[in-house]
Amino acid sequence: MKHTKLPEKPDARSPAGAEIRFIMDGDTGNMIHSTVPPGQVNRATRHKTVSEFWHVLEGQGRIWREKDGVEETVVLEAGVSIDISVGTAFQYRCDSDQPLKFICISMPPWPGDDEADYVEGPWSPSVS
Repeated sequence: MKHTKLPEKPDARSPAGAEIRFIMDGDTGNMIHSTVPPGQVNRATRHKTVSEFWHVLEGQGRIWREKDGVEETVVLEAGVSIDISVGTAFQYRCDSDQPLKFICISMPPWPGDDEADYVEGPWSPSVS
């Protein structure tokens, strides 16, 4: 059995550019807390082997997703949950004056930053 407490400071940055705090890991997946600062537009990526579930805690932004020729842009705000299945291209941004914060669950566990390929998205990223 495990228990954790949310770290005060970020542990790392995601390949897309979000600040991440590691929350929990296990054999079947892991969980992080992500923060996107106000106005930040992250890089568009596609995962090779993992799927993700997100649940937005606070802030507001948008996420663009594309898979098999089907595209969708969704408003991210408190209470919204989304999925990102293996092979889905996606890009997200914070559109409010408050940080966008969400929980992300990766299945299987995140294997490392080589998992993400950079792709073309709808917006110009503000991070490199």
